[in-house]
Amino acid sequence: MTPPRLMLVCGEPSGDQLGAQLMAALKELDPEVEITGVGGEAMAAQGLSSLFSLSDTAVMGLREVVPKIPRILARVNEAVDFAIRTRPDAVVLIDSPDFTHRIARKLKRRAPQIATVNYVAPQVWASRAYRAKAMARYFDLLLALLPFEAQFFQSYGLRTVFVGHPVIERAARMQGGERLRQRLGISAESCLLCVLPGSRSNEIRLLLPVFRDAVALLQQRIPNLYCVLPTIPHVADRVRLGAADWPTPLTILDREDDKFAAFAAANAALAASGTVTTELALARTPLVVGYKLGWLTYKLARPFIHAPFATLVNILLQREAVPERIQERCTAQALADALLPLLEEGPARDRQIADLGDACHKLGEGSLAPSFRAAQSLLEFIGRPKT
Repeated sequence: MTPPRLMLVCGEPSGDQLGAQLMAALKELDPEVEITGVGGEAMAAQGLSSLFSLSDTAVMGLREVVPKIPRILARVNEAVDFAIRTRPDAVVLIDSPDFTHRIARKLKRRAPQIATVNYVAPQVWASRAYRAKAMARYFDLLLALLPFEAQFFQSYGLRTVFVGHPVIERAARMQGGERLRQRLGISAESCLLCVLPGSRSNEIRLLLPVFRDAVALLQQRIPNLYCVLPTIPHVADRVRLGAADWPTPLTILDREDDKFAAFAAANAALAASGTVTTELALARTPLVVGYKLGWLTYKLARPFIHAPFATLVNILLQREAVPERIQERCTAQALADALLPLLEEGPARDRQIADLGDACHKLGEGSLAPSFRAAQSLLEFIGRPKT
């Protein structure tokens, strides 16, 4: 029997991390598996030779997306052409629905016999639920990360398997905080805030200035405040430019291990909405979430958003355990006020740490690794079960 052949495609750094974990699990189950597709640094470390760079597709917001539409559509066509030319057993589209679902739709029109798998469903249960019915027409299988998603998508006719959230597999990496403080010369008495303004250029543009102003307000109350700002290569220059006049001592970190060490070292975090909030939950690092879209993007999207929360921890617990300051509420004063009780020992900090643990348990922490379950489900789907 020939080795299984899979094409994995992600569109931004968070999907790259999930793809890398899936690749590692697939290779553990079947060392002969052949994997092609699109990814970033994490998937490259697992042996993927990407068709193109994620810098072409990791965009969000009308102001950033519109100028890149021709390039994005060209990359969609490139991925579809490659799949048709190489005929993998399945094409696995990871997160980034505005990009990856275009590939799935076009592939189903041109080569319906090629199986398509969605790994990380868009939160259509929170807005535009009708999209679930459309997804059933161009996806053959959904690997769901959240426990309630299986029943929801199956009710629309989409075969779905709940595998758990692979982010919980990073729990063991949330270490090295004390060593990082020593290396950076940050004393144990200093109050350390981890600042995470996002991984997209548009997020940096909209969030970094307000995060900076929030830190300036905190610094008035906490004189020994020190900040670390983990970033990634494709937005690092923009981050350094935006942080040039930072109001406290600041270190910008661009290594992934340093990012996780920063989570372990920090007293609290100020973060953009996204996968990083779940990573912080794994580290049991108290956090406040701030997020803004461009005014036109938000105006167009707002009528379709029905979920009460943006942060996965809050969605799972069905209450605002993590303070969210979204859009017009994302002001420097609001962020600083929400952060202050989390930076100090007390009941607010203790309560959130306990809530973060409860949310991680709901995601599958402590059970079989989600990436392993996803890999098993994928191999079984293409008729290559491994145990």
